[in-house]
Amino acid sequence: MKFVDEAKIYVEAGKGGNGACSFLRLKFMPDGGPDGGNGGDGGSIYLQADESLNTLIDYRYIHTYRAENGEKGGGSDCTGKSGKDSILRVPVGTMVYDQDTDELIADLAHPGQMTCIAKGGRHGVGNARFKSSVNRSPRRTIPGQEGEKRNLRLELKVLADVGLVGMPNAGKSTLITAMSAARPKVADYPFTTLYPYLGVVSVSRYRSFVIADLPGLIEGAAEGAGLGIRFLKHVARTVLLFHVVDVQPTDGSDPIKNVEVITEELSKYSEDLLTKERWLVLNKVDLLPPDSVEQVCKDIVKGLDWKGKVFIVSGLAKQGLDDLAKRAMAYLQKHHEGIEEEDEDWEK
Repeated sequence: MKFVDEAKIYVEAGKGGNGACSFLRLKFMPDGGPDGGNGGDGGSIYLQADESLNTLIDYRYIHTYRAENGEKGGGSDCTGKSGKDSILRVPVGTMVYDQDTDELIADLAHPGQMTCIAKGGRHGVGNARFKSSVNRSPRRTIPGQEGEKRNLRLELKVLADVGLVGMPNAGKSTLITAMSAARPKVADYPFTTLYPYLGVVSVSRYRSFVIADLPGLIEGAAEGAGLGIRFLKHVARTVLLFHVVDVQPTDGSDPIKNVEVITEELSKYSEDLLTKERWLVLNKVDLLPPDSVEQVCKDIVKGLDWKGKVFIVSGLAKQGLDDLAKRAMAYLQKHHEGIEEEDEDWEK
C-alpha cells in the first residue's frame, strides 16, 4: 500500500436542534399552557488512534466529514434526539493541526487515544422553559447553535524506536531487510526507498523493537531538496538513530563528507535531533578486502572525530547485525527505565 503521511480534511459538527414553540390543547384543558421541548445537541466529531492503520490514505479521497444535526424539540415537552457523534479512525502517531492557524490540536501517540476536534452545537430551548408567574404564554424560543467547523491538516509521524538515516544507497533498506521481516524495495540506484518502512527486530522472546527505514537524505534536504524533507519529521519520534554509512561508495564520494552532510541537514531541520543518541553504522564492509576493513573504518572514525558508538556491519552478508540489535535493545530498555549509559571508546 502506498504510504501517505499527510492529508487535509474539512470537518463540520452537527447543529443543535431548535427549541419548539407549542401549547397544550386538550378537550378539557383549552388553556393548558406552553409545552415546547428543547432540541437535541448536535453530534461532535472525534479522532481516535487505531493501531490497525498505518497510513492516512483514506483521507486523501474523502475530504469532508459531517456529524448529524440534533432534532427539533416537540410538543408535550418532548426533547429532540441528539445527533450521532462521528468517530474518524487514524493511525497511531497522527498529529492534528488547524490548517488556518497552524495550531497543534492533538498528538495521538497512543493506541485508543481519542480527542474531540469539532464540538457539536448546543441544543435550542423550547418555550416551556420560559413560563413564569408573569408570563403564562411565552412564545420565546432559542434556536440551536451551529457546530464547530474546521479545516484540519493530519500529519503522520512514524512511531519507531530506531530510525535509519543516511545518504541514498547507504544500504539502509538492505539493513532493515536483514534485521527484520520488512521487505522494502532494494535496487542499485538512488532514492530506492520512496516511503518509510517499519520493521520489528526480534532480539529474543518478548524482547523486540521497531525500526524505521526512512528515505535517503541529500544536501539541501532541510530546504526541500530530494525526498528527505517530507520524512525528516519522522526522525523526531525515534529514541535512537543509526547513521548508516557506505564505507566505499560506488559514486566515488567521501564517506566522511557524506556523514557531515547528513549531520548538517539534521541540525538545520531541528537542533534537537543533534542531541538524540546517534550510532555510526559502517555498512558494506563485505566489499572491502578483509585485511583493510579495520584501517578504513578507523580512518572514517578519526576523520569524523566521532565520539559515539561505532558498529562495523554488512547488511548483505548479515555481518555484525546480531550485536547491533542486542546493543540497541539494551540501550532502549535503559532509556525507558531512565538509566544513563556510559560512552565507550571504540578504539578499545
